[in-house]
Amino acid sequence: MAKRPVNTKAKPKTTAAKSGAGILQSKSIRLLVVAAIAGLLVLWMLLWQGLWREIPMRSQSQMLNIKQGQTYSGLIAELSEKGQIRVPVMAKIYQRLFIHDTLKAGVYEIQQGTTVQQLLQMLSNGKLAQMNRVLVIEGTTFAQLRKRLDSDPNVTHTLKGLDTQQMLKKLEINQPHPEGWFAPDTYYFAKGETDAAILKHLYRTQKKIVDEAWQKRAPNLPYKNAYEALIMASIVERETGVPSERQDVAGVFVRRLKIGMRLQTDPTVIYGMGDNYKGNIRRQDLLTPTPYNTYTIDGLPPTPIALPSKASIEAALHPAAGNSLYFVATGTGGHVFSSSLEQHNQAVANYLKVLRQKRAANANSAGVSP
Repeated sequence: MAKRPVNTKAKPKTTAAKSGAGILQSKSIRLLVVAAIAGLLVLWMLLWQGLWREIPMRSQSQMLNIKQGQTYSGLIAELSEKGQIRVPVMAKIYQRLFIHDTLKAGVYEIQQGTTVQQLLQMLSNGKLAQMNRVLVIEGTTFAQLRKRLDSDPNVTHTLKGLDTQQMLKKLEINQPHPEGWFAPDTYYFAKGETDAAILKHLYRTQKKIVDEAWQKRAPNLPYKNAYEALIMASIVERETGVPSERQDVAGVFVRRLKIGMRLQTDPTVIYGMGDNYKGNIRRQDLLTPTPYNTYTIDGLPPTPIALPSKASIEAALHPAAGNSLYFVATGTGGHVFSSSLEQHNQAVANYLKVLRQKRAANANSAGVSP
């Protein structure tokens, strides 16, 4: 019986196939390793940008005010919009995985060099909220400011029980009256700071604003000194809440002073009434003389009537040019300025018409006959 020929070439083909498969497997492993490394690099970049990167700040530190009920999600979105968190999704993932406490309300001082991860950890610990936010509202009075400080539990009280002159002496403020001399703004002080230290800081701030503005004042103003400009600024502050009108309002009062015309401004009457003011001015109030009633006195009242902002101080020292001598509210926001009494009376009539229409609309919506 003839022997079958032996296929001597079959084995090398099997070896070559195995070798090729091994090469492919090796390449796949290398690709997987490269992909894994690339993925880790991407993850590291995301973690660095999202958590370990320093928060960009314009100064050595900044204050972050966390309100009651504010959430981590809302805060992260807010900081992302400001460009202080670059990868908000990573911050949210980190917070959900590693921070189980709620966001603690308070004012936090964020130092330069703080990372997003450090910030999130800090905000979960309310004990680190060391700063006290003191809001001084423009147009309010010194009496209101002092009352707020007296009731602030984060302020150390050293001035309670002192009258105005005793307080000024203790603060070493060489002014006859405190009104107008404390700059409105939002301030941050260490918890436990004294009311005296806070008021000294506010006074120095306002004094600097007034002095610098006085040096750069417009020519031919009817003020004898910077204090009279501060008085005017306080009137401007109380007369309009529209920033673009400040210089126009100042212009009206400056022109009245120049021609010897009484200011006739209601906020001065209200200030002079003190606790007798119950929300409305009657005709009798306009006719009742007080040192502050500019319907019965000539010129400026003896002191400011509120705490004026820097913008109102600037307006008092740079009033708008023009010939208007009157203004009245529109009833819809802002004022109408007039140069003659006839125009002013028409503007007043229009204002009263708007008020009647509003009252009628409110009465109709309430189902009551006007």
